[in-house]
This record gives sequence, C-alpha cells and structure tokens, in this order.
Amino acid sequence: MNTKRHIAILGSTGSIGRQTLDVVRQHPDLFEVELITANNSAGLLAEQAREFDVNNVVICNETLYEGLRDALSDTDSKVFAGMSSVCDLVTAADVDIVVASMVGFSGLRPTVAAIKAGKTIALANKETLVAAGAVVMELAASHHVPILPIDSEHSAIFQCLLGAQGNHVRKIHLTASGGPFRTWERDRIAVATKDQALRHPNWDMGAKITIDSATMMNKGFEVIEACWLFDVSPEQVHVVVHPESVIHSMVEFDDGAVMAQMGCPDMREPIQLAIAFPARLPLNNKKLDFAALGSMSFFEPDRDKFPCLQLAFDAMSRGGNVPCAMNAANEAAVAAYLHDRISFYDIPAVVSDCMSGVDFAAKPSLDEIFATNDEAFRRAQELIDRHK
Repeated sequence: MNTKRHIAILGSTGSIGRQTLDVVRQHPDLFEVELITANNSAGLLAEQAREFDVNNVVICNETLYEGLRDALSDTDSKVFAGMSSVCDLVTAADVDIVVASMVGFSGLRPTVAAIKAGKTIALANKETLVAAGAVVMELAASHHVPILPIDSEHSAIFQCLLGAQGNHVRKIHLTASGGPFRTWERDRIAVATKDQALRHPNWDMGAKITIDSATMMNKGFEVIEACWLFDVSPEQVHVVVHPESVIHSMVEFDDGAVMAQMGCPDMREPIQLAIAFPARLPLNNKKLDFAALGSMSFFEPDRDKFPCLQLAFDAMSRGGNVPCAMNAANEAAVAAYLHDRISFYDIPAVVSDCMSGVDFAAKPSLDEIFATNDEAFRRAQELIDRHK
C-alpha cells in the first residue's frame, strides 16, 4: 500500500465495526477513519470518534443526536443524525472505502449510495445481497465498483479464486460451524431459550447474527451471497458443517482439485484483507497451530433440525423478490424471539408463510425491493402477534 486509505465504517459500534477499528489501530499509518455511524450506541460512538479523531459521526437514532453532539462539542468531529445523513456522507470525496457492517436491511440504502458514488465496498452486511442481489450487482458493475467480501466464508472463496487463474468452478463448499445446537435433538431445540441460542461455540458476533447462526439462516444467507458474488447457481453451493471453523470455505474445480483457505476464527483477518487488498499486512492475532489442532471433522447439515437453510435455497431458486421477503420476515421473527415472544421453530414458520404469500416480482426494481421488505415485515408482525 503506497497511500493511506480513508475509511467509512457503517455500524462502527457493532462486532465487525469494532474489529475494523482494531485493524486500524494496528496500522494507523495506513488507514484513517473519516466516518463512523451507529444506531443507538451513542456513548461508544463518542469514544470511537475521540480515539480516532473521526471527521464525521452519525447517530441514526435522531433522539440521541443532542447528547452525542454535546459529548463531542470539544472535538473537531462533526455530528449528524439520521439515515439520510449516512447516505450523504458516504459519497464524500475523502472516503475511499466503505465498510458496510450495519445490521439488517437498513444497510441497503447507504450501500447503494456508496456504490453510485464509486466507493469500494467492503461488505459485511449479508442482507444487502440477500434482499437486492441483482440490483446491487448490476449497480456495482455499471459504476465499476469492487465489492470485497468481509464474511470469513466469502473471503475464503475470494482468496481461493485468486489462485484459480480463471479456471471454471465446479462447486463451492461453504463451511458452517453448526452453531450452538448442532448436537441437540430437535425436541430440545424446539424449547431452546434465547440465552442458549446466543452461546455460539466459535465466533463472537452480535445478537441477531448469532440467532441466525443457531437457526442456520445465516448460512442460507451466505449461500445467496455466494451466488451473487461469484456468479454461481444454488446447485453449485454445497454447505458442509465443520465444527472447528478452521477451514473457512473451499472451491472445487472440474478436475476434482479443491482449494481451501484456513485460519483461526478471527474476523479481523478477512476485514484487514478487504480494506488493504491486495496487500497482506501483519496482524497481531492467533496463528494456526496444525499440531495442536490434531484433526478436523465435516458433516452434512440436518435440514430437518434447521429448516431455515432449506428456505434460503428455496428463496434463491425462486428468485425475484422472494429472498427479500424471506429476509424481512426473518428480521421480524428473530427480533420477536429475542424478546421471548415466539419459540425457536416459530422463526422458520413465520419466514415460510411470508415467502409463500409475497406478491411476486420476477425482476424487482429497488423501489419494489423496499416495498417488498415493508410488506413482508408487516405480514410477519401480524403472524407474530397471533402468538401472544
């Protein structure tokens, strides 16, 4: 890297955002943070703004604006409020790369704004491609914008393909930890509490993505992401449970050769690669010890215990706005589960109902994507309310 890169971090107080800042902390000569945003965590946002001398700070929850403004009144940071401010500021000339790590569908609008402004996207927000993959990829192509994956699995695929020299991909093997309920029986999973679902065995993530991992919807989202990012069909994506989370994913070629990317479970590795690409920088992290590892195991996922995985394959196969409806329903259902309003298997039941009931659009526009999201979210809320 010959010049310092100026970064906007959308969702800087979340898990990916905090780890992105840790990468910046290790390489202050190579990265400068221009913009940070958060939804509600105003206190942490203020701390981050001070530490990294951030130029622009946005709190999306406008009711928290005055408190954040006052907390940073003795600094040079400029404080803004609301999603429209995020969409405006990501287009600024002094932003080189946008780390899209906001949780949920809310990340779509600012990511689209950044793409239209020609910014490189380091993508951690799965919902952007799940809900609007065709629209987003077409925009990225027309604006010549690279989308560099931050998800460990998609970063692994990306790295394998760098060594493929253009050879045809027969299959992508997408690894999954199996989540906290991998060894549980279905009857036990059915009554699992949110506290049990939030105990992921390998990764430290936010609540929403941790529940998605427990249902395996997260892996379903990653299947859809892989299809869009790497131009493959759902039939070319094979999910394999790998509890050790050492192999982050694999690419198989026509001659049967398989390339894999390996490493300890640490999201800072793919984050750093995305914001420094094509450079590989030193990173203060745990390195893989093969002798200590001893062995690795692999299993087929149980789609009876984890029906959300099959729902994602079904949504991508149907196409159009169905994945968007699936995502919206899942957001509503996971939020309800986290508030103890529904049970674990109510999540796939709500999602399935909303997928089947959506007003289908084969080639939805961006406006139709937003309309579908609203429609499916309302439908999901109605179904959830019946469980009271």
